[in-house]
Amino acid sequence: MDVTKILAELRQEKEQLEEAIISLERLARGRGRRRGRPPAWLAEQPKRRGRPPGSKNKSTQAKAASE
Repeated sequence: MDVTKILAELRQEKEQLEEAIISLERLARGRGRRRGRPPAWLAEQPKRRGRPPGSKNKSTQAKAASE
């Protein structure tokens, strides 16, 4: 049993656990409406603008199909 190898693996697992804990803490803090600018880690997500796909005016398409 190589103790140094075990220690290295445990340290790596510890880092992964710390990252997971930080992510969960961020999610917990994000609950509820907050005033002001969102945090930088939230703003990294791309923003979607406009209409969602498939939501075009169906009433005008239905009229054209019936004529």
